[in-house]
Amino acid sequence: MLLIPAIDLKDGRCVRLRQGNMDQETVFSDDPLAIAQRWIDAGSSRIHIVDLDGAVQGFPVNADIIGRIAEAFPGVEIQVGGGIRGFDTIQTYLDVGVDYVIIGTQAVRAPHFVDDACLEFPGHIIGGLDAREGKVAVEGWSKLSRHDAVDMAKRFEEAGVEALVFTDIGRDGMMLGVNTGETRSLAKQVNIPVIASGGVSTLDDVRDLCDAAGDGVSGAIVGRALYEGKLDLREAQKIANGLCAS
Repeated sequence: MLLIPAIDLKDGRCVRLRQGNMDQETVFSDDPLAIAQRWIDAGSSRIHIVDLDGAVQGFPVNADIIGRIAEAFPGVEIQVGGGIRGFDTIQTYLDVGVDYVIIGTQAVRAPHFVDDACLEFPGHIIGGLDAREGKVAVEGWSKLSRHDAVDMAKRFEEAGVEALVFTDIGRDGMMLGVNTGETRSLAKQVNIPVIASGGVSTLDDVRDLCDAAGDGVSGAIVGRALYEGKLDLREAQKIANGLCAS
């Protein structure tokens, strides 16, 4: 079970939102590289970065910062989401050292884009499933589509993505605990790894996710709980390693 610290970028700063609301931000740092160093020093082997401005605008806005993080820490895996709508953007990110790009909105708008991306960049594409009450949200979570999350997950699997990031929008940034039940249910219906996101806030959440590892839940993205000191990354990863290996 891999615990993946999140770095959400807005206006060049490291922030956290509540339920994806761009008007409800908490700024944690003006130095995203220092934040990345902090999580790496705590033992992280992968960082999850979201260009929040890019997700809303539909094109990369904080790409320079993301590139600097990737170049500064070549030994750490970097996965990036937000505003990825074309092959040029994917290629640019991979060129600077990003390992995985997360495609969400564009998969809903143009389904064949994911198929083509997986063919063009094999091994580097992750599907982003942001859901509220079972329906997929797009454009920085500002709009709710008619697409069912499970159907979309199966569509991603058919396209050939490496994994899925499943976010329960209702839990994100709210410190309410992870929706293990829905995450586990989704993971059971596909044969690719599912990374949980949204609400991971305690060691009990980590334990619950480890219990779901056998059903295909391979990791969890952790945000606000780390920034507010409610969860110690090194301790949480040690527990995850022990439980998921047993």
